[in-house]
Amino acid sequence: MFYALRRKLNAFAEKLASRAQQSVSEKRDISPELRAPTKIKAFFKKEIKLREADIKDSILELELALLEADVNEETARKFCKAIKQALLNRSIPTDNLKNFVRETIKQTLKELMQTESIDIIALARESEKPFKMLFLGPNGAGKTTTMAKLAHMLQKDGLTTIFAASDTFRAASIEQLEEHAKRLNIRVIKHKYGSDPAAVAFDAVNAAKASNADIVMIDTAGRQETNRNLIEELRKIARVVNPHIKIFVGEAFAGKNLVEQAKEFDNAIGIDAFIITKLDTDAKGGTVLSLLYELKKPILFVGTGQAYTDLMPFSLDEIIERIV
Repeated sequence: MFYALRRKLNAFAEKLASRAQQSVSEKRDISPELRAPTKIKAFFKKEIKLREADIKDSILELELALLEADVNEETARKFCKAIKQALLNRSIPTDNLKNFVRETIKQTLKELMQTESIDIIALARESEKPFKMLFLGPNGAGKTTTMAKLAHMLQKDGLTTIFAASDTFRAASIEQLEEHAKRLNIRVIKHKYGSDPAAVAFDAVNAAKASNADIVMIDTAGRQETNRNLIEELRKIARVVNPHIKIFVGEAFAGKNLVEQAKEFDNAIGIDAFIITKLDTDAKGGTVLSLLYELKKPILFVGTGQAYTDLMPFSLDEIIERIV
């Protein structure tokens, strides 16, 4: 009975994996369907200009593809409007029509989400020591683990780090950070639970100065944007240590909530950049397109697993390729 149940569970898991892979590989057909007047012109000319009727179905399919990938409805409409204008206002080679349209869509999406680029390693090297990084975001997004992953990456580049255990609110948060620190051979500055998080961060900065450490990474309690007391604590930490960069850590599959959370945190304290976690659990990752378009802040890295090496530089091209 046990083995029969296990076989059923394994079969179910394989089925889910197959469906996930299928959802990634399948894409909607966004090729233009030329109407008769445009077809006639295409027969005689090397280049044509598309009419609105030629791309009506393509734009609809594109909007559906964006929505299925968790792009916000309003953002998806804005994307489609811009892409429609881009396609109607240029001459297109008739011998490569489908590919040209697809590449135009990709390029237009990239232009709509253009943000400044931040090389966090170069920034840490060039800034005054210690380079102070404040991590913030909602509950359960994976801030502490993400912090450890980034510290591991910076270690590989020869940079030393001190952790500030400024999450004095969540049970076992300090122990979790200490476990990561033990594995990575990183020093942790901590106080008792219930202590002032800003005081912990302040002590960590002084410890980094005394030991000539390159970086201080400040862990903070996960908080919802509606919890005003915890938001005020976050503001106090920022006032006390004046971080060089404030990084919002959010989950890829949070959908519209991710964008709303980020907006609230940005309004309350200011966000400089994002790290998006659990991208491996989100088939297409369209949420990040909404995030980039609406907040205009760079995404530094994406988390793709639990190992310390599962932190990858963000690639907008890769996300767009999943959808278009």
